Amino acid sequence: MRRSMFAGLISFLLVSSLLFFSSLSLAVSRQEEEVNKLPISWENWRTAKAQAEKYAQEGDYTRALQYYLEYIRQAEGLDRMDIVAWGKNNAAYMIIKQHKQDSTTDLVPAKKLLEEGLAISEATEDCKLKLQSNLEYVKMFIRD
Repeated sequence: MRRSMFAGLISFLLVSSLLFFSSLSLAVSRQEEEVNKLPISWENWRTAKAQAEKYAQEGDYTRALQYYLEYIRQAEGLDRMDIVAWGKNNAAYMIIKQHKQDSTTDLVPAKKLLEEGLAISEATEDCKLKLQSNLEYVKMFIRD
């Protein structure tokens, strides 16, 4: 009798935790969708930048990456390709930071972002140096 009660309790806890984590995941997905639907504006770019920097400082590189992608989208909409290049570098760097914590992190998206950033003619020289440096790091782990 105790075994069946214990098994029932374990089942209940497993189902409850699965429901909790699926609802948490759904809430994060909704938040991401809302961020991606923001109209293009300098205010929304500044907000995305501030949020990205905040989460990067806190070590939440996944969330920082999401906001850097919004930063890029806003900068593209504002036709500020110099800022887009920095955004691509910063987004790639969040992936690199994830990789430094977990070597199984896929660096292919970082490579793509860095190569796209280097292809932007409006990128500043300082930005190009950072993009190139980060690309060299990524290439140490990716075989073409």
